[in-house]
Amino acid sequence: MSELFRKIAPVADELGELFAAKGYQIALVGGSVRDVFLRRIGNDLDLTTDARPEAVLDLVRGWADSIWTVGIDYGTIGARKGGWQLEITTYRSEAYDPASRKPEVVYGDTLEGDLARRDFAVNAMALRLPSREFVDPYGGLDDLHAKVLRTPGPPERSFDDDPLRMLRAARFAAQLGFTVDPAALAAMTAMAERIEIVSAERIRDELDKLIRGAHPREGLTILVETGLAAHVLPELPKLRLEIDEHHRHKDVYEHTLIVLEQAIGLEENGADGILRWAALLHDVGKPKTRRHEAGGRVSFHHHEVVGAQLAKKRLTELKFPKDVVADVAKLVELHLRFHGYGTGEWTDSAVRRYVRDAGHLLDRLHKLTRADCTTRNRRKAQTLSQTYDQLEERIARLAEEEELGKIRPELDGNEIQEILGVPPGPVVGRAYKFLLDMRLDKGVVGKEAATLALRDWAEENGISS
Repeated sequence: MSELFRKIAPVADELGELFAAKGYQIALVGGSVRDVFLRRIGNDLDLTTDARPEAVLDLVRGWADSIWTVGIDYGTIGARKGGWQLEITTYRSEAYDPASRKPEVVYGDTLEGDLARRDFAVNAMALRLPSREFVDPYGGLDDLHAKVLRTPGPPERSFDDDPLRMLRAARFAAQLGFTVDPAALAAMTAMAERIEIVSAERIRDELDKLIRGAHPREGLTILVETGLAAHVLPELPKLRLEIDEHHRHKDVYEHTLIVLEQAIGLEENGADGILRWAALLHDVGKPKTRRHEAGGRVSFHHHEVVGAQLAKKRLTELKFPKDVVADVAKLVELHLRFHGYGTGEWTDSAVRRYVRDAGHLLDRLHKLTRADCTTRNRRKAQTLSQTYDQLEERIARLAEEEELGKIRPELDGNEIQEILGVPPGPVVGRAYKFLLDMRLDKGVVGKEAATLALRDWAEENGISS
């Protein structure tokens, strides 16, 4: 244990001695202890103490490099010491009133009492400082070895105290690859509706951590099978379309999980939340657009348009930032565009439009499009991959020739006003769009040809100089 804790020993021991000198207890706790045993310790440390927040502030002033009090209402003081980020929280218990979205915080007096209110036994281990006494009253170390998530007490009581813990179970399964104890799963299934008392922001944070985990399929499966997804991400269980032998269409839910995993396999610089959310939501428009056609066929016409609207609605309700909502919705809307490419029939104009519509999301669109191929027909999969290779080669060639990412009309707004003799206003915007479409369709034609075309357009549309 001393070897495992060697990295954090200097700052932890120093802080422990600081608190002990004033007669207070302090311990490293929760995820920090768990992650030390998993050999994945970062620079964020969680600590708990019997000192009240005001006393903690007095103790760390002059010792910490900086202090913040954003969480002081919940008993938490933040501090930075060197490269370490510390959160020091007073012993507490926490519960939800059935009619309230905010937890009620009550301070406790003992470390054991504080550990009893932790979500899972693997997070209910502590290391007293500066003595380094290991405290594990609920068998968290054994659970860690078995890779199982089990609540310290009855799961019904734990989840009733804080329903968000049900989502945390799924999130930890996604991050750590752990299984959830059967008793906890049963309680989650029975109490799924209780999650609705939790704020959208807290639900969003757990879902986003889940989707960015190393094993998101495991977490999402737990959400769907316990019924939690029906309350926090209802579009997901709706993808479990019945597999009808007569129509032989895909199980869209399973297809979605495969697309998500394949998209993750294409990531280059760590977890890409926008790509992962787009992969998860790319087909959410299918249940609404499913139609049974003649001959036993099933169609999902325009499901990408409906899906983009549903993705935007869901992420907005979960309080995601507007730019994240817009990016994910745009990827969902564009994820089928490539299938109009055929075997290379697109003109250069169509390729330019594909690039321009994707904008800064082009690289993610490449990954999503490739990930969306889940056919078991190897020949078909190989053909799709080779065709997309050709499209990327054309994009690269055109980009080199024309700087596709910076495509603009050959006449700017001021030049349009001068040529047409019009003031700033809607006419200039319409003219700009006409010139941009011409640029996409014909490439670079030169300012003289663009001016002639603009004058012809103005005449056709009754716009006189």
